[in-house]
Amino acid sequence: IIGKTIPFAVIGMIDLGIVTTVGILWFGVPFNGNPLLLILGALFYLLPALGMGLLISTLSKTQQEAFMLSFLVIMPVILLSGFMFPISSMPKVFQEVTLLNPVRHFLEIIRGIFLKGAGLTVLWPQFVWLLGMGLALIGISASRFQKTAG
Repeated sequence: IIGKTIPFAVIGMIDLGIVTTVGILWFGVPFNGNPLLLILGALFYLLPALGMGLLISTLSKTQQEAFMLSFLVIMPVILLSGFMFPISSMPKVFQEVTLLNPVRHFLEIIRGIFLKGAGLTVLWPQFVWLLGMGLALIGISASRFQKTAG
């Protein structure tokens, strides 16, 4: 499991650096917060993101199944993240469902750190949600993971 996740975690952190740098230098997005807190938030977000990927890989028998399942998961995750549509304008049922969406919590962390300069005292609930979801998804994935002779 570690061998499957570490390379993607490294790529994710490199992407964070590139996107943050381009956002600040090229697009002029203000950065008002603590960069170490942003890195910590990204690491916490990687837990459920990688856990979800591992779970999909343990549920799928073929690569085609994995692609289809990924597509079926990714679309609602993006739509219910608050990235395209404000969560406050969604029906109450969907507002509650978004609490189970790791992207929602990571977006709140990013917006809080970048634009508001918020610290851990404000953002701790999002960190707790991400940690809880990450541990749950990785735990479920690890329990489903089976070694194959190679």
